[in-house]
Amino acid sequence: MNDIRVGIIGFGTVGSGLAQTLFEQRDRLRRKTGANIILSRVADINIEQLPEHFRDVTLTRDANDIFSDPDIDIVVELIGGIEPAKTFILKAIASGKHVVTANKALLSTHGREIFEAAVAKGVEVGFEASVGGGIPVIKALKEGLVANRIEAIQGIMNGTANYILTQMTDHGSAFADVLKDAQTMGFAEADPTYDVEGIDTAHKLAILMTIAYGLHVQLDDITVEGISSIRPIDIDFAREFGYRIKLLAISRNHGDHVEARVHPTMVPVDHMLASINGPFNAIQFTGDTVGDVLLYGQGAGMMPTGSAVAADVVDIGRDIIAGSINRVPALSYLPEFIGEPTITPMSRLNCPYYFRVTALDQPGVLSTISGIFGNHGISIKSVMQKGRQSNEPVHIVFRSHQASEEAVEKAITDIDALACCTDPTIKIRILDED
Repeated sequence: MNDIRVGIIGFGTVGSGLAQTLFEQRDRLRRKTGANIILSRVADINIEQLPEHFRDVTLTRDANDIFSDPDIDIVVELIGGIEPAKTFILKAIASGKHVVTANKALLSTHGREIFEAAVAKGVEVGFEASVGGGIPVIKALKEGLVANRIEAIQGIMNGTANYILTQMTDHGSAFADVLKDAQTMGFAEADPTYDVEGIDTAHKLAILMTIAYGLHVQLDDITVEGISSIRPIDIDFAREFGYRIKLLAISRNHGDHVEARVHPTMVPVDHMLASINGPFNAIQFTGDTVGDVLLYGQGAGMMPTGSAVAADVVDIGRDIIAGSINRVPALSYLPEFIGEPTITPMSRLNCPYYFRVTALDQPGVLSTISGIFGNHGISIKSVMQKGRQSNEPVHIVFRSHQASEEAVEKAITDIDALACCTDPTIKIRILDED
């Protein structure tokens, strides 16, 4: 029976989850692959010893011990960040070893260099866990939907942001209060910027777009807005209008250009994505042949992410045994057919909008603001006002029909310049399935 030997760099949450998965499922994996998948070495600078049941695994503080070990077939990078992760992955590839990583930040910024190095060396790179945690998103897109022209991608790809918005919706809590609770419970990092400002979601969208369209999409190609400006009053208005606010990744394929955006979005309550709550993820693909496909599950965590990493290890192990390395291209398209993207400018976006204007309750204010929208060609669908107190600002909420982002930005600039407006206007895009 074949032995497939694995080295792990980083024995934190995901690394220990992978090790546990390989240990607990070793008999099942043997029956499914015809191979012993053996954890051989672990490199980590922060731990002194491994759990007792890993007594046959060599612990080292130097990742080079893994690259130089001729018996190791697959190197799993689980330290995250850009450096030294990038250097470690390129060293592993140069050593002729296959690589598995969950590092979406690295792949969305330096993925092209890594994948080109792997092709040149004739090794594989697995990265299922980089998007969607335990959800088999990458495999579904690369293989299950391979015969489809992907028309659109949209989804909830960050559990922390989704948990915060769910708590705000269900309990009326303020953003700062929910964030603090999420940090206490371990749903949010001490520095939550990547999660709540949409950057983590954008990393994942860049990876999915590259696979879906055969284009080298990077983080810098994506327009990103976070959820930190969302207030309970916006949640309440959304509910009244029949929406739930979600942080969505959205891409649509227009043939000669593709949309790439992450931002808070009002989603109709009867839409599939509106019912995805708490720390869960859901990603929807629209194919020209299959139609809509929704994948749902735990987008993070020790064991779900460990499961996804283990799946990559098994896939590569099977390819080693069968002598079929790179049978499935890492990015679905053959390298020579992956091109450069033309990203749709945000100014060309057309969709309905929600606006919350905070202004002094004075005669003529509503007509002045409505006139500004009209001057920029923005047709208003409905208007609602709340909070009438003497000499106190009020919230005036507008919903528009389809409007262009360019016109919306100009209108907001004019509105915020009014002396009667006391706070910046809040704008939230409304999901438009047309």
